Parts: sequence; C-alpha cells; structure tokens
Amino acid sequence: MRFPRSSGVLLHPTSLPGPHGSGDLGASAYHFVDWLAAGGQALWQMLPLGGIGAGNSPYMSSSAFAGNVLLVDLDELQRRGWLLPGEVTALEGGDAHRVDFATVIPWRMAHLARAAQRFAGAGSAADRAEYDAFCAAHADWLDDYALYMALAEAHPGRDWCDWPAPLAFREAAALDAARRVHAVRIAFWRFGQWCFFRQWAALRAYANERGVRIVGDMPIFIAHQSAEVWARPDLFELDAAGRPTVVAGVPPDLFAETGQRWGNPLYRWSAHAGEGYRWWIERVRRTFELVDIVRIDHFRGFAGYWEIPASEPTAMHGRWVPGPASALFRAITDALGELPVIAEDLGVITPDVEALRVEFGYPGMRILQFAWGESGGAEARFLPHHHVPDCVVYTGSHDNDTTLGWWAGAPEATRHHLREYLATDGRTPHWDLMRAACASVADLAVHPMQDVLGLGTEHRMNFPGTPTGNWSWRFTWDQVPGEAAARLRRMAQLYERLPAAEDGAPAAA
Repeated sequence: MRFPRSSGVLLHPTSLPGPHGSGDLGASAYHFVDWLAAGGQALWQMLPLGGIGAGNSPYMSSSAFAGNVLLVDLDELQRRGWLLPGEVTALEGGDAHRVDFATVIPWRMAHLARAAQRFAGAGSAADRAEYDAFCAAHADWLDDYALYMALAEAHPGRDWCDWPAPLAFREAAALDAARRVHAVRIAFWRFGQWCFFRQWAALRAYANERGVRIVGDMPIFIAHQSAEVWARPDLFELDAAGRPTVVAGVPPDLFAETGQRWGNPLYRWSAHAGEGYRWWIERVRRTFELVDIVRIDHFRGFAGYWEIPASEPTAMHGRWVPGPASALFRAITDALGELPVIAEDLGVITPDVEALRVEFGYPGMRILQFAWGESGGAEARFLPHHHVPDCVVYTGSHDNDTTLGWWAGAPEATRHHLREYLATDGRTPHWDLMRAACASVADLAVHPMQDVLGLGTEHRMNFPGTPTGNWSWRFTWDQVPGEAAARLRRMAQLYERLPAAEDGAPAAA
C-alpha cells in the first residue's frame, strides 16, 4: 500500500517526560502530539505497545495482545477518583533522562493496584458497564492473559512450564480453582488493560484529529514466558515439557560478531497453517485496533528465519529455515483486506524476502546511516539516489546509534563520502541526514527524536545483542530546541511532506 508523502518522528511513549519515572499516556503525550502537529509531522512512530519482558524489552512481551500497563496515566486515575489527592506525587530521585525500571515498575504497579481496589469497591455504574463491555469484547485473549499474569505472580521467578503440572498444562479443574483463588489479581490485570485501552483510544483519537497517524510496531516473535505460549503451546516449537527446542535470532552481522540469540520460541508453522492462520489474523486485527500503520518487525523471518538450537548459547550455529511466506499474508489479506503495513526488511535480505514484500505491496525501510563509505560496509540501496517512492527512510532506527554518536565514531572515509555527497561541511550531521531523508523520493521519512534533539551515543535506545542497559532513554522538554518544530515544518514544506490539509501553508516562524 502506498502512503501519502509525509514525515514523522520515532519516539516510544516511555521516553516522554513526566513526573512518574517514565513516560506514559498522560499530559506529555498530548503535548507531544501538539508539538508534532506544529512541526508539520504526520506520523508518530513507536516501539511495540505490549508489556515489557526480559531486559525490559518491548520485544519480549508477556502477551501478543495486551497493552503495557506501565503506560497508564496515573493522574487520569486520580481524576476518576480511584486514586486519592496526594497519593499521586512525583517519583522521588532518579534520573529524568533514564527509566529506572527497578524503581518505576513496583511504584507504578502499587498505584495501579490501589486504583483497581477502589474501582472494585466504588466504581460507578457507568464505569462498571464500560469495564464489563471491554472484558466481554476482549475475552478471547483477556481471560487467558489475566489468569496467566496472576499465576506468574503466584510463582515468581519460575517459567510457566515449571509451575505445578495441572496449571502448566491447563487442566480444567486446576484452572477453575486458580480462578477462584486468584480472583482479586485476575480482576486487577483486567482493570489494568481496560485503563490502558481506554486511555490509548483517547490519545490516538486526539492525534488523528490533529492529522497525526500512529505507526505501531508488531514483533514477529513473542516471549516464551507469555500468555499465548502457555495457552496455545501447540502453535510453538516446544518439547513435551513445554520448553523451546529451537529459538529465534539472527546470524552474525554488523551489530554482533556471534549473532543475536533472542531466545523467543519459534512458531510451529504447520499448526498455524492447519488452522488457516487464525491466530495470526486475530493478532493483526487486534494490532490495527490500536494503531493506524503497522511496522512488521523482522519481516525477513516470514520468508526464512534463523533457527537456533535452544541448547546453543549464541546464534552462531543456527540454520535458515523456510517461513510461511505468501500463505500467511494471503490468509491475512483475504480476512482483513489490504492493510497499511511497513516491512522491516533489514539484515540479510535475499530475493525471496524482496519478492514477498513486493507481492503484497509493503514498503520497505532505508537507513541512511548504512549508506555512506564508498568502500567497506556501505550498502548502495540505502543511498538516496537508489531510494524508491514505495519505502520509508530513516536516519537510523531504535537499533542504531544516534546520528551524532554514529558520526563521532565513523571512519574518515565515511565522513568524506557523506560530506561530498550532501555538499555539507558535516557540522550538523543529524540535520544533514534528516534533510536528506525529507528530500528522498521515499513516501515516508521518519526521524528518531534523539536526532531532532541533536543527542549523542549516551542517549541511544538499544544496543542489539546486549541483554541489559537498553530501552530506558528519556528526554525532557528543556532539551527541545525552540526552533526544532519550525525547522521540521520548513523541511516538510520544502519537500512536500506537510499533511494534505496544510499544503501551501506558510512555514512556522
């Protein structure tokens, strides 16, 4: 599907400013939408919205369907009367530029639990009816999710396959008993999801009303320690004890000498095919209930994926295995119609991956940081004169260094190539690359917020292949240059990326 020519900013909501230790769906998110609109930006791209998993990664979620309850705006719960005046104060200490997950998670969860308790005891009839309607509408995944999360809390530090066998393997009597024993916590997890979905719907509507579309991110894989793997083990490559036999990752590349061993269980694609890919159709349907455009992470894994024996400590000794390819996306298209999808086609891209992307009309990605250096590592397809309209261009992704950090470590040959190619002195390489992205024929151009702010390596979001120290970056509003929005708007105007309703509007002062 082709997209209207436009541009936007990549920023995960946890990176937003705010007084409660991490960004959320509160006032700062609405202010960011206003800032995007003022800057002539039509896209807000973010990372997966599901709950975080190992290493605080949004790509290791405990559910393919649930939202991240850490994003719930506590101030809105206070306005509803479920938190009392004075209960929601600023989280003391910490670093305004980093999420301290060890502190933030228990603090936020304790507040959410108090709100759930008050709602259970004194929620209005209208709120109760809305909550009940939500639970009914999402029962196909919410019931398993809430029970799973309650059981995971009751068995801390243990994988679901190490729970007592009747619970691990979902014996009906054991699950019925668990629902009675853990009724309060099950209700808590349902309440948290209701709050997330309700607040998210309001924020998305606010963005759409201002011409900003949400670009979501759907990971190809989910965590082994997740509600769906526990509920449907037959759909994953597990042994009789429920443990993965093979896991996901990618072979050695520029990011990691020994490859990346992600550890997610791989899909038993024959079982998915036997059901007409029903699980995937529902997953995609639910994702589009949250966002306007979906970036499918690791798209190449649907053509062929890197299978690593679970016993291997690194990704070096894996093998390529054919994926479901056209059969999956044909089933999704037949069920849901043509969808606004971006294919993350980075890494080892073979002709079958490109053919799959083209068959379904999904635009791919171009990363400008990969383009430079006339010898040694540069890829010609990332150079602007090789771009095609049906693609999305980025200065870098969440897996890249910031442009200033990349520039600081780039060899002189790379710097010389960029300076000569873009006819620049290289003093502001972040703006040089953002301008090149906007000038590209690519339909969409997306700028990481770190590049808009001109930040260095210490503000990077993720270091692929490293298990800790990621996903915690935040900014503060005083870091945002006063001219940044006007500069983005002027570039959007110059390169015809302003939202359609604003074509011909003068640039902001």
